[in-house]
Amino acid sequence: MKRLQAFKYELQTNGEQQRSMRRFAGSCRFVFNKALAMQKTLYEGGEKKLGYAGLCKTLTKWRNSADTAWLADSPVHPLQQTLKDLERAYTNFFAKRADFPRFKKKGQHDSFRYPDARQFKIDQANSRIFLPKLGWIKYRNSRDILGVARNITVSANGGKWFVSIQTEREVEQPGHPATSIVGIDVGITRFATLSDGSHIEPLNTFRKHQQRLARYQRAMSRKTKFSSNWKKAKARVQKIHSRIGNVRRDFLHKTTTTISKNHAIVCIEDLQVRNMSKSAAGSSETPGRNVKAKSGLNKSILDQGWFEFRRLLEYKQAWRGGEVLAVPARNTSRTCPCCGHVSAENRQTQARFACVDCGYENNADLVGAINVLERGHRLLACGESAQSGRSVKQEPAEATTQGFALV
Repeated sequence: MKRLQAFKYELQTNGEQQRSMRRFAGSCRFVFNKALAMQKTLYEGGEKKLGYAGLCKTLTKWRNSADTAWLADSPVHPLQQTLKDLERAYTNFFAKRADFPRFKKKGQHDSFRYPDARQFKIDQANSRIFLPKLGWIKYRNSRDILGVARNITVSANGGKWFVSIQTEREVEQPGHPATSIVGIDVGITRFATLSDGSHIEPLNTFRKHQQRLARYQRAMSRKTKFSSNWKKAKARVQKIHSRIGNVRRDFLHKTTTTISKNHAIVCIEDLQVRNMSKSAAGSSETPGRNVKAKSGLNKSILDQGWFEFRRLLEYKQAWRGGEVLAVPARNTSRTCPCCGHVSAENRQTQARFACVDCGYENNADLVGAINVLERGHRLLACGESAQSGRSVKQEPAEATTQGFALV
């Protein structure tokens, strides 16, 4: 089977190379925004939007125009790749996989990509890479690059520049060494509870740095915007954000690697994290309720990284020959695993589960993990939707927001 894998390294650049990379990223951002504005103008005028070929012809005109002649100083292939990204964004929007494309902002996700292996050279022995109009650049060679390089993406994060090299290689069809199946219930008090009784404590990276981050953000707000002091304050804020992201990413990688190595099949809840973390503020006509409490809940949910946890588990299981089963999350922590009775009264507190029908008691998160595992078994055995076929007690409307935090 073919395996696509990316290897990311920190670049060791000089001042001239950094200025060139900022200029290239700015050119790509300009082309993306200009093309998006043109597409919106065509749509508003009742005309058909341009395809990728038409956008490339327009790009050639921009590079030859006196007003935007500076675009010719940037390599053409990253600019063309930017137009491909815009076309893909439109495709995802019409397929209802993503929102409508938005304009890019300076300093947010600055990057550019060389899409063809003929446009760059990699010298692993000397830990350097050659990029058009940048020359040879040293990088921190933390691990070997496996496979044949297909494309390279250069990106900025926290004041540093990184290179991500995507490779392709043939590997044998994997067979998972483990034979066990486990159910996992994710939460806030406990990051993950496994059906075998073990659990993983949350890291709460953002909460640990929240006060320090707020102090630097207040200091930044007092500076004159775009002044030298403002830029220094902004760099300090970015450094904290990078630290939070790096620590969270390291925690998720280590956690998912351990779970993937020990279990052939992992059953998880099919959580819609974007919907769960939506703001409850509402509008001026229909203001929301418990906005402050919901805001704190949203912050805690996003601090756990549930979506990234699932994404990492899925590709690591696929690489090891395992499988991830996503089952519906409805009432997993309200269903008694002993008698099957479903009621919100079964879970009166965050941690305690006590069935009002048969008296079964256990930790609520462990009960959720057991029910997730049971639905995974049904999904494997019968191909069912894994929804409980038992009757569900209707809960009052007031319990919706509160129950959302518990399930």
